[in-house]
Amino acid sequence: MLHPDNDNVRRLLLAGNFGLEKEMLRVTTEGRMAHTPHPFPDDEHITRDFCENQTEINTAVFKSADEGVASLYDHTRRIQLGIRPHDELLWPFSNPPYIRDEDDIPVAQFEGGRSSKTTYRNYLSDRYGRYKMTLSGIHFNYSFSGDLLRRNYAVETGILLRKGQETPAYRAYESRLYLDLAEQLAAYGWIMTVLTAASPLLDASFFQQDDEPQDSASFVGMASVRCSELGYWNAFTPELDYSSLEAYADSIQRYVDEGWIKAPSELYYPIRLKPRGPNRLETLRQQGVNHIELRMIDLNPLRKEGIEVRDVKFAQLLLVWLASRPRRPLTSRDQVQAIANFKNAAHYDLRTVKIAMPDGQVRTAAEAALHVLDAMRSFFLGINAPGEVLNVLEYQYRKITTPDDYRYAWIVRRVFSEGFITKGLHLCANYSASAAAGESK
Repeated sequence: MLHPDNDNVRRLLLAGNFGLEKEMLRVTTEGRMAHTPHPFPDDEHITRDFCENQTEINTAVFKSADEGVASLYDHTRRIQLGIRPHDELLWPFSNPPYIRDEDDIPVAQFEGGRSSKTTYRNYLSDRYGRYKMTLSGIHFNYSFSGDLLRRNYAVETGILLRKGQETPAYRAYESRLYLDLAEQLAAYGWIMTVLTAASPLLDASFFQQDDEPQDSASFVGMASVRCSELGYWNAFTPELDYSSLEAYADSIQRYVDEGWIKAPSELYYPIRLKPRGPNRLETLRQQGVNHIELRMIDLNPLRKEGIEVRDVKFAQLLLVWLASRPRRPLTSRDQVQAIANFKNAAHYDLRTVKIAMPDGQVRTAAEAALHVLDAMRSFFLGINAPGEVLNVLEYQYRKITTPDDYRYAWIVRRVFSEGFITKGLHLCANYSASAAAGESK
């Protein structure tokens, strides 16, 4: 764990590395799924996810949330400008617009040495259906700064290493810290769903095929469809072993070996540990953990960037707070409850669902969120965190105490229920025009 009681650790506590990924669908100006090939075949930062018209942005790594979000928008704007001549737009919601049928969702086509990517997507299409694969979101990747971890290592061992002097024992310590953090996030990460849910509406075609768009929105009681039981989950409840890095990797591989999933990437868990180098379990075992990934963030259609920078900063604060707490191992029952908590956190009315806290207390999701925010505020006040930290926390409080004005899902439902596609197209056309105007300045 981190030791903020140490002055050298405390002054580096908010030093870290930020990377963002964002999925968005390309659509025509009529609100239909685009069927043109991926327009950025050789761009290292813009690729595809499941389907050919689902762009995926991968930013570089930055030292601040502001830089990461600014880069995310730069890439978003490049896509918007690139597809404007083809009368295409970027759909700003996590949930798709009108879908005619499964053939309207073209599986991404990779060629040559990457053709296995298409084979894998065809497998996912057969197993889960293509509709679910259109759900889009944002992934937040974070690592603590090397300076922070080396100083923290010195507190625990008395050995102060300089950059480039990292030993195998240090690498093991580093992976242990991230393993403990992932375990804590399994218990507390549901609060990210509560605070970033922004996809309460679905086009009617998601449930029933129609010959023509009806422009009607369905509300199924969820604030985040993609994080709810309707979204990305396996047919089983995974139980991961956090006792060691080897055990963690083995517990994922077991689901592949027993035929539950085809590859580790098919484990639809909201938290992932990533290695240095290629994202493979063998690399994770050999190289150790490099960073942690949070996968439960909806696209925020109210922001042209697709995410509010204060939410990225809150995600960092959550990780710092959790990493500064003593490890509490999760039992099998805890891990089952953790998945239930994530799904409950995706509901629209947080007063009607429960969260079982690690201390055994059961609270409504709204009460549980306020309880966590209170604990975080006490922690950061106790280490004399800068005022911006408290401002970020206050922004999250408002989503729970005044959801009509601050909770994204509530705003989206109020604004877009009538004319989901028409108003959605108007919004993304405005974003596209804004991107073009920015280029001319």
